[in-house]
Amino acid sequence: MAVELNHTIVHARNNRESAEFLAGILGLEVGTEWGPFVPVATGNGVTLDYASFPAESITAQHYAFLVSDDEFDAAFTRIQQAAITYYADPYMHRAGEMNHYNGGRGLYFRDPAGHAMEILTRP
Repeated sequence: MAVELNHTIVHARNNRESAEFLAGILGLEVGTEWGPFVPVATGNGVTLDYASFPAESITAQHYAFLVSDDEFDAAFTRIQQAAITYYADPYMHRAGEMNHYNGGRGLYFRDPAGHAMEILTRP
């Protein structure tokens, strides 16, 4: 069997809020809460298990999601409709822009806990 990433725990101030935020942007389902976790499963079977932590103990992380062009368009529309600030760069200096790395499109935005979320169409 090949080694695969199965799940990761994502620290959040409010696990439900953060899970619903990401699922809403990406057009995914929020799974059934179990124990301290609210899961969001991606199309390749990796689950982000959101867990609530005190704000001062959260270290911002980066999560990148490879999406199709149609999925990018839908997510970008939701980002714009929600008036979420997005950036072309991982340092989040170029607000209101997207990038075209590797001939695709990409952008970064922050989730409610401050994590840097990225959507991109070409790895």
